[in-house]
Amino acid sequence: MTDTPSSDHLDRVGYLFGHPITHSMSPLLHQTVYDSLGLNWAQLPLDSTDMDHFLELIRNPKFYGRCPDNSVGASVTMPHKVAILKHLDSLTPEGRGVGACNTLFVRNDPITNRRLYMGTNTDVVGIRDAFYQNISDPDACFHDRPGLVIGGGGAARSAVYALKKWMRASKIYIVNRDRSEVDTVIGECTARGFGEGMLHVATVAEAEKMEGPGAVVACVPNFSPRTVAEKEARAVLECLLGKDHKGAILEMCYHPTPWTEIADISQKLGWNVILGTEAMIWQGLEQDRYWTGKDLHELPVKKVHQVIAAKLNESKI
Repeated sequence: MTDTPSSDHLDRVGYLFGHPITHSMSPLLHQTVYDSLGLNWAQLPLDSTDMDHFLELIRNPKFYGRCPDNSVGASVTMPHKVAILKHLDSLTPEGRGVGACNTLFVRNDPITNRRLYMGTNTDVVGIRDAFYQNISDPDACFHDRPGLVIGGGGAARSAVYALKKWMRASKIYIVNRDRSEVDTVIGECTARGFGEGMLHVATVAEAEKMEGPGAVVACVPNFSPRTVAEKEARAVLECLLGKDHKGAILEMCYHPTPWTEIADISQKLGWNVILGTEAMIWQGLEQDRYWTGKDLHELPVKKVHQVIAAKLNESKI
């Protein structure tokens, strides 16, 4: 039986549903928002693989969404981002495009007044806004230039979506140690309508012939390459980063440290490095736009940045 955190003291309750979630800063981020807005709400961690239990919890009257003028909901993380889809009434274009849901929110059907469970994907917004909130001149930095995605998992799909749909990438390079993962990403993105111009850059010889990228999203854990395939992928990356144009790289990995080998290599080669906590913060604030009904300028953006920075510093001690 999954342990459910107590919510007796709260007016409204939401959940972070996933496994494992021990190191997630999502509850801290959202608590900062709710406290700043004077709301007696909380996002409670639900470290679980029990989908039925989660579905039961979100039908509780206390679950975010009973307020008449706004609705809130749950963060859904691995391994549930795809599994949750069949339990939802509808998806936003972002959720459909990526084929994964990280955010559940509630709306009432205007005709039947039935409660509708909706899904979206704010990871793509987090990636987009991490660039636009940190780069003063996107035209000079990454607009109308190739984008580069490092990795072949779910985050890579979100990165491709953001680069293609919103960041004016002329094409997308994929660098990854596993060709089959790249083929899967390209196939899925193409099937969903945003895979045109995606290229697997598999060798240094190929990389040497290509135009340098402008926006780079690194979607892999922090590790030193050991296998032949890993070393080749790292060499390809260094070749692309070593070209004359220097843009911005978003390093999505921030645990256990936001400063990774790829971040260090990028900085030494002259790139603007954006830490992964930026994407985490902006996707979380987008979630709170859905859940509180507030616009971004009404949310405590500066305070959230301060709290997350303090938490990172605390973990270094």
